[in-house]
Amino acid sequence: MRTQTENAARVVVIGAGMAGARLAARVPGVTVIGEETHAPYNRVLLAEVLAGRYAAEVIALPPTEVRRGVRAVRIDRADRLVHCDDGSVVGYERLVLATGSNPVLPPLRGLGTTMPDGVHAFRTLDDCLALREAVGRHTGAGVRAVVIGGGLLGVSAARALAECGAQVVLAQQGEHLMERQLDAGSAGLLRRHLETLGVEVHTECRVRGLRCADGAVRAVELADGYELAAEITVLACGVRPRTGLAQAAGLDVRKGVVVDDELRTSDPYIHAVGDCAEHRGTLYGLAGPALEQADVLAEVLAGRPARYDGTRALTRLTLHGPPADPAGALDLAAFGVSRPLPGDDVVRLADATRGAYRAVVVRGDRLAGGVLLGDLAAVGTLARTWEDDEPLPAETSLLHLLTNDGGF
Repeated sequence: MRTQTENAARVVVIGAGMAGARLAARVPGVTVIGEETHAPYNRVLLAEVLAGRYAAEVIALPPTEVRRGVRAVRIDRADRLVHCDDGSVVGYERLVLATGSNPVLPPLRGLGTTMPDGVHAFRTLDDCLALREAVGRHTGAGVRAVVIGGGLLGVSAARALAECGAQVVLAQQGEHLMERQLDAGSAGLLRRHLETLGVEVHTECRVRGLRCADGAVRAVELADGYELAAEITVLACGVRPRTGLAQAAGLDVRKGVVVDDELRTSDPYIHAVGDCAEHRGTLYGLAGPALEQADVLAEVLAGRPARYDGTRALTRLTLHGPPADPAGALDLAAFGVSRPLPGDDVVRLADATRGAYRAVVVRGDRLAGGVLLGDLAAVGTLARTWEDDEPLPAETSLLHLLTNDGGF
């Protein structure tokens, strides 16, 4: 165990996730402290590992030198030191917090400080591998799995578990799936697609607790008293920024670690990027913005003028079809707002036979958002129009926005 203070590094990054690894790839001589024992990986592809489509090593990011399995426990801002749980102390000139986020563990009856056997989060590669191993132990028995949470992560987990042969129930408290990204029409198509994979979907379904026996989960209890039998339960109830280090160090923290347009915190020698960073009151919690923030910060640290103006994030997801019908995949893309406000203009085109759906929301003279399922031919044009945030030409009809690629 090292107890000495190491020579001050120009830049030290706490966190070896996608944002930290991206920054290290762009800034020479960075010291990266990573809590996980795995090499940095693409967490967007975790569901593909769970489904067995990719091996864990396939989703590894380009090699980056990381001090793996080391946790930063304290920041000494006065002397610019990072204290680690292995006894080492790392000096810095600039420190970057890329600490990411933790899964939200809902206040369920039967869920204490330690999770019962069979209950899993789905956030890290270790979570994914443990869940896949748990499913494998029930091979041939049709393991019963309940996924709590119908957002992007819950939908991905449910689909992957179904591909593994599990009997899956997806319990969503809201009115429809992926409420942050989808409108009711597109969510309905998504639900039907999941149901073709054998996933049983329950919306407006509030979970009250877990029924356990001998330290293992046996069922998920709903508020109406109904029970869903379960040998495996996946908690996909959202994430919460990891801000403990920043708070203990006295940095400005609201929902996340507050940063300015140069990703600088309230301490001029400390920056933050990714899931833990709050920029202009916004927490993104998505891979795309995290990578963009890392790119901007790399320029700032190199002494070049750069500013982060926020990200207009595009969500894309491919839900693969059943093994017997690999062509039956469903592609999804969503950006901006999906729920119109009074006065907004909305155009929807749907083809139930082809399982295709497109909808855009126009607010004033600008494209405010859109959803596409099944046929993404127009997504490039629509996303660029939305990202540019420029007034739509007067001659542009709403229908043309959806059909300028040839439409349905």
